Amino acid sequence: MGRISAPMLSVLDIFRIGIGPSSSHTVGPMRIARTFVRALAKSGKIDRVARVAVELQGSLALTGVGHGTVDATMLGLMGFAPDRTHPDEAAAALATLRETKRLALGGKREIAFDPSAAIDLAGHIIPDLHPNGMRLAAFDAEGGKLSERTYYSTGGGFVASESQLKRKPKGDRINTGTSVPHDFGSAAELLAACEATGLTIAELVLENEDAFRPREKTMAGIDRVAQAMDQCVDRGLTQRGILPGGLKVERRAPDLWDKLSANPQSNEREQLFDWLNCYAMAVNEENAAGGRVVTAPTNGAAGIIPAVIRFYCVTAGEEPCRDSRRTFLLTAGAIGLLYKQRASISGAEMGCQGEVGVACSMAAGGLAALWGASPVQIASAAEIAMEHNLGLTCDPVGGLVQVPCIERNAIGAVKAVNAARLALHRTGAESLVSLDQVIETMRQTGLDMSNKYKETSQGGLAVNVVEC
Repeated sequence: MGRISAPMLSVLDIFRIGIGPSSSHTVGPMRIARTFVRALAKSGKIDRVARVAVELQGSLALTGVGHGTVDATMLGLMGFAPDRTHPDEAAAALATLRETKRLALGGKREIAFDPSAAIDLAGHIIPDLHPNGMRLAAFDAEGGKLSERTYYSTGGGFVASESQLKRKPKGDRINTGTSVPHDFGSAAELLAACEATGLTIAELVLENEDAFRPREKTMAGIDRVAQAMDQCVDRGLTQRGILPGGLKVERRAPDLWDKLSANPQSNEREQLFDWLNCYAMAVNEENAAGGRVVTAPTNGAAGIIPAVIRFYCVTAGEEPCRDSRRTFLLTAGAIGLLYKQRASISGAEMGCQGEVGVACSMAAGGLAALWGASPVQIASAAEIAMEHNLGLTCDPVGGLVQVPCIERNAIGAVKAVNAARLALHRTGAESLVSLDQVIETMRQTGLDMSNKYKETSQGGLAVNVVEC
């Protein structure tokens, strides 16, 4: 009997290369603005545009300055793409724009553009469809409206139009138009498919990826993601100084790296934590500085998976390490797909449980796979990691992804390792709480959570910590 194919997302949709500090507030708005300009060009209207107005709504406005949303919007209007943008090139383009008050739409149509007048931070507007709303409009020289569109940045660099969010997907599934051989919309279905085929989670996901592109291109894409993660760690271990934004947070990863490197063979039990802390903070300090990072599944949680991979591959040779990273990312990607499909990976919707919590869950599953865990044990590791991140709030001080975000990634990396260990020590095939149940609990918790704790900087640490 032939297998029934069904549409799914790709794991390479979960892991996107972009720039910091936020996937939902930087990568998403950049993609949205770029999409808007490309639509103007496609409709033949771009040569008539004299003015562009942007309204940032909800969380995009409330934490948009600290998260780089204004800059990302302008870069997108100029035609920059997150995965192909070098931070230095972006900074130069923004400096020129602010000096000249001129902007080239899509790099071609030059218009007058004063950021303070053209971009409205409408934090009082909280859209019903998603808290990260963004409305763009283009006008001709006479003031006539050429186009107006509303989009939403839904977390992890994903974006959606107003019509897409209004159209509820069948079975809570995002229809990509690509059918895969092993359809799974839940952890239960994923485990059942593994049992029926005898495939590991990584092997099963890889066969699904074959529906999107040739196998060698998938492997190249996975390797490119792993390389970008490594490069981000390496850069974060060498860059010193104060992070931008006004909180005067100093980079700590390089000093910790120097200390650990001076005594790499130390038998101190706690040093495991130090290595994980060091790698995770290196990534998130780079993210906070607007560096090049990988959504895993978001920028705010970008340090957890690279930290765990780096520590457990650091002593391996190149070939085994490459294979281990592939297994890790394919397994973690499968878990990330479940959260994206069944709940959300947006801090503005779920709080930080949807970012650091999901990253911790993904990392725990990926590491368990490297340790030879069965699919059931992998799901158990992912469940344990999320179970102990439920209710985690997103309350960034000053609207910046620095406090508590950087240290929170370090804590998340350590927690992921412990979750994987606990799962391997469990007896019996089933735990009392399933991965599906914990994902649904996260979703319900996020919906119940006050907006003050969902990336608005209106509660928690954001109001109790005095900014200097």
